[in-house]
Amino acid sequence: RRLREPGLSSVLPFILKQTVRGKLSPRFIGPFEILDRVGEVSYRLALPPQLAHVHNVFHVSLLRWYKYHPLHVISYLLDQIHTDLSYVEEPEAILDRQDRVMRKKTIPFVKILWRNHPEREATWETEESIRTSYPYFLP
Repeated sequence: RRLREPGLSSVLPFILKQTVRGKLSPRFIGPFEILDRVGEVSYRLALPPQLAHVHNVFHVSLLRWYKYHPLHVISYLLDQIHTDLSYVEEPEAILDRQDRVMRKKTIPFVKILWRNHPEREATWETEESIRTSYPYFLP
């Protein structure tokens, strides 16, 4: 889909691709309003003040069209977003515990509810990996 189709306003909401690599990290943030076109393949976006440290011109490959839907809203604090558009994932609660037999070892797993994510996105992690990454979390 082209960005400049006849009849479309140049002030459309776009969502911005994140460069974060994490299995629970959102792939895009936004939507943001387009202020103007910069060159052939770049757009200047109206970013909130919390993202003032991020340059506001983006290549078209980092943008996606977005049609609003109320179930798509993700609550995140913009002041927790780093300059590379990432944020730190924090565990919020342990929903379940389970011991799994892998070859000849029994490995304890915990089902983790992550902050800013719904319960359906909870993941099974090894207790050891959680203890290593978040030493304050497990007793």
